[in-house]
Amino acid sequence: MSSQTLPSSVNPLVIRTEFAQEATWKRICELIRAPVQLPGDAFYAHVDFLDDVAFRGLNKDQLVALAPRNYNHSVLFVVDGTTLRQADFPILVVDLNTQRGRSFRAIPSSIQAIENNLSIANMDFFEFADSAGKDGVFRGFPQR
Repeated sequence: MSSQTLPSSVNPLVIRTEFAQEATWKRICELIRAPVQLPGDAFYAHVDFLDDVAFRGLNKDQLVALAPRNYNHSVLFVVDGTTLRQADFPILVVDLNTQRGRSFRAIPSSIQAIENNLSIANMDFFEFADSAGKDGVFRGFPQR
């Protein structure tokens, strides 16, 4: 890999590390970009997509090591081989802040809630991680 650190970005990064399925990558990006409709409003994931073969095959620990301690985002979203191989495209979500390196997976439609709430410090990483299902995938909070 040529970069010494993750690139700076306006929004948290969605990093592509698996390059075998171009159409699936594009579909995942569409799903993340899609608005989440709530009564009276639509919400969007404010993320930047990093589609750079320099990151091919990097694992979670390698990506965390590329994030400087003063990185301007508290989370990374990683589209890896596991994401592409599973029907619901569970994206790896990695903490770069309090529990640096802790991770869970989340379906694309939940990236908006995670990004929005972490970016404004409305919720903490552990609240999403601890709410992942038995399979380690966060699919949203239960409806009350």
